[in-house]
Amino acid sequence: MKQTIRMRKSRLSVIALLILLVAPSYAATPEFEIEIRNHLFLPDTLTIPAGVKVKLVIYNRDATPEEFESYELNREKVILGGRKAIVFIGPLAPGEYPFFGEFNPQTALGTILVVADANAAK
Repeated sequence: MKQTIRMRKSRLSVIALLILLVAPSYAATPEFEIEIRNHLFLPDTLTIPAGVKVKLVIYNRDATPEEFESYELNREKVILGGRKAIVFIGPLAPGEYPFFGEFNPQTALGTILVVADANAAK
């Protein structure tokens, strides 16, 4: 009986420690927004910091679906009209990472610009 209580306390301690270690990483994830409007990505160039995982919130303001796709980022996500999607990217090395809309590839074009200077990504 005493061993069972000790094991439960030990497990709870481990769970509490894991929550404390993991929770700050979610809170510290920078968030950036992109809109799809009239089959265009706005902004068409988004600057983010290098070496950091970021959260992209993509709002589709059009009535029709669009797909956020990037071969360089290894991401694709269909976003229904009037909805939003969340895509995590990074950490990335400095450089340019193009993306496009699969359903409107002639107009829905954009670039993620990853910079080493964190202040430039604001």
